[in-house]
Amino acid sequence: MRLASALQVLIEELVAPPRATVRHFSPEDLPQRQRGSVNVRKLLPDPIRGLDIERVEIPAGAHFVGIPHTRGTREYLTCESGDLELTAGGERYELAAGDVVVFRGDQRHSYHNPGSGVAVGYSVVILAPIPG
Repeated sequence: MRLASALQVLIEELVAPPRATVRHFSPEDLPQRQRGSVNVRKLLPDPIRGLDIERVEIPAGAHFVGIPHTRGTREYLTCESGDLELTAGGERYELAAGDVVVFRGDQRHSYHNPGSGVAVGYSVVILAPIPG
């Protein structure tokens, strides 16, 4: 009681088991958006300055256009399953499961699934700091 009083806490706080430092999120708890028929879901529940990681699910034949980021931004696209095509800087890159491409995220770019099944990819964007 003396210790609790000295620390200005309830005795229950001193004898209770420590609170868990783990938080669990289901996919439905994470922010997601539809871009046409493409589903884009954040993989981080809390924003981290300068970093964005998303899971991109593209139905067969579908495509979407990425939005160019600030100058100096780098993007990493990993194909998890299916077939993905990335068009960036006027060039087209074909990705199969396990492939990764790294490109400047400050240029026009688009994603396409030329396959007959759903394609899943992961996009990691390292944003360049905004000058000023």
